[in-house]
Amino acid sequence: MTEPVSRELRIPNETSHLAEVREAVREVISEACFPEDELNRLTLAVDESVTNVMEHAYEDDLEGEMHIEVLLEATENEFMACIRDTGRAFDPTNVPAPDLSHHVREGRRHGLGIFLMRRIMDEVSYTSGPDGRNELKL
Repeated sequence: MTEPVSRELRIPNETSHLAEVREAVREVISEACFPEDELNRLTLAVDESVTNVMEHAYEDDLEGEMHIEVLLEATENEFMACIRDTGRAFDPTNVPAPDLSHHVREGRRHGLGIFLMRRIMDEVSYTSGPDGRNELKL
């Protein structure tokens, strides 16, 4: 069994830093010898969760001023991502599953991030502390 591989990122609230997050996921999965066939799916789940924080948790005028912490850890058979922020509290585990046929009929291009996170990951949990700190674990 390989030792756990982990990375911690602290990125500004700017979508230009999403590539850095995706690259860190790829590195952790590769170094931990986690199955490569899961790479794209796990990268997508983490990318969607961080994107949601960037696009919805902070006021528009705070772009770049607030930071998001991304903690990644993997072994050869387990991957975990933890996303922490101090933006508006929002529990994605309470969002109902979308009607996909309606979504397609309407030609919507957004709004499936939470659905994808749930489909890809075995577990999705969310907490918001009294200190205003939100934590999403995938």
